Amino acid sequence: MTTTDLHRLTGAYALHALSDEETAVFERHLEGCEACAQEAAELSATAARLGLAASVTPPGAMREQVLRRIGTVRQQPPDAPDPARPGRVRLRGRTLSRWALAACLAAAATFGGTAVWQHQRAEDATREARQAQQATDGIAAVLAAPDAKTRAAALGDGSTGTVVVSRSQDKAVFVVAGMPHPARGKVYQLWFDDDGGMRSAGLMDPDRTDQAVLLRGAVDGASGMGVTVEPAGGSEQPTSSPVALLSFPA
Repeated sequence: MTTTDLHRLTGAYALHALSDEETAVFERHLEGCEACAQEAAELSATAARLGLAASVTPPGAMREQVLRRIGTVRQQPPDAPDPARPGRVRLRGRTLSRWALAACLAAAATFGGTAVWQHQRAEDATREARQAQQATDGIAAVLAAPDAKTRAAALGDGSTGTVVVSRSQDKAVFVVAGMPHPARGKVYQLWFDDDGGMRSAGLMDPDRTDQAVLLRGAVDGASGMGVTVEPAGGSEQPTSSPVALLSFPA
């Protein structure tokens, strides 16, 4: 599947029309393609709204009416012959009618639940796209700041890291290339070095070896930053020796 093909799958993804394998490939593509992430979020939101618009809420009295008619309508004996067709019983027709009614009620409940589920997924996708956009804007603001200063270092295993700090933005960005994937169930966590005290600054994407990360929180006088390997989800304090330590440029 080429990159061009992936750009064309936003509509199918929004309608859940991709196979599990195609979905996995496309979601990996979304991580690095802001345009597709935004388009997929918007199409998902539109599909959910159309589903909600097409759904019909049954009247509140419908359940009572159905139950009342069940109790009052005379039941035909199972072996009663069909007057129109001597020798043929009417059980099959009545049974099919009941199954049809049950199927309709089940379908109504399913479509309603699907619409809500699609709407929730659309809202989640929109929120994630918005957060990704905010992070991208934050990174761009730091990199483009007139007072931005950088410091680079080799991190081992052939990887390199660069920290960019803007005092006017009170933010820092960590740019890494060639970072090895952490072990399964582990994640790289970033820390501000507050003169020896480590303050969490967010997590890196464990599936990407090259990335730019906006450190979460203000620089607030920190003298540098560090990177440790932590359990998935991160830790309140470092639980391992740092794999990288960089002092902030003066």
